[in-house]
Amino acid sequence: MKAVRFHEYGEPDVLRYEDVEQPAPGAGEVRIRVAATSFNPIDAGIRGGGMRGPIPVKLPHTPGFDVAGTVDALGEGVAGVEVGDQVVGFLPMAGAGAAAEYVLAPAEVLTPAPKNVPLADAAALPAVGLTAWQALFDHAKLADGQRVLVNGAGGAVGGYAVQLAKRAGANVIATAGPRSGARARAAGADEVVDHTTTVLSSAVTEPVDVVFNLAPVAPDELAAMTDLVRPGGVIVNTTVWMPAPSDEERGVRGVDLFVRSDAGQLAQLVALVDSGELRIDVAERVPLAELPALHARAAAGEVSGKVVVLAPGA
Repeated sequence: MKAVRFHEYGEPDVLRYEDVEQPAPGAGEVRIRVAATSFNPIDAGIRGGGMRGPIPVKLPHTPGFDVAGTVDALGEGVAGVEVGDQVVGFLPMAGAGAAAEYVLAPAEVLTPAPKNVPLADAAALPAVGLTAWQALFDHAKLADGQRVLVNGAGGAVGGYAVQLAKRAGANVIATAGPRSGARARAAGADEVVDHTTTVLSSAVTEPVDVVFNLAPVAPDELAAMTDLVRPGGVIVNTTVWMPAPSDEERGVRGVDLFVRSDAGQLAQLVALVDSGELRIDVAERVPLAELPALHARAAAGEVSGKVVVLAPGA
């Protein structure tokens, strides 16, 4: 089968499109004929070697922890999944990924794929959708009527966060650049702040209950976000190399989010997609053979929005 792998850490040119032996599922695993995976910015960090502490992959490594595809073989002891089922999942981040024609997955991380979108497009949902869900509901305990600031709303996680927060009854302020502001508005943001022209502290004049930070801001900018949060509020931060700030005196919590696979939560996201309450946005669809070039474009800042990577024949 074809797969993209890197045999050493480094720049995008370490990625190779090559022939790899087709894997066989072990106990508790299924084999998936991949329709698509997706590109996540953390893929570049793993490839470059900067994530060896939290995500210790074994070389050679196949990236792509989002998967959408069709179950094609079952390992011993697998129940609740059948050959021919169309599924989506968030694969173990340190294991072999779905940038390949076939991938193995623990059966428990999978959930039925949405029925109302093309199977390949469903690969745009798992990691980013779960990041938004866990930030807003697991950590921030978002409630109807609260005010939410999504800092960096123009990306894929931000788009889901805006949609989910609006559905929960929140008032949503989104920061985005000139290219992505329209996407944030389309996702349902009540107010969009252009971070390239406006100082955040001057734009947010009324305290918010939740700040969800997705942007790689400077440490002093991140720390200043506590001033935007009402007493008892929370800052959820995804820039794991820079701890979330807090203000104990005012009861403002700081939470560092590292997304986890959760098939139950993913099933809820899929249900929202099928009911029309959550939209999957795909900016680009590229063939697997072009994944190295996609990494290079991302490194040059030329990728905006969610990119789905199509397996051969998908």
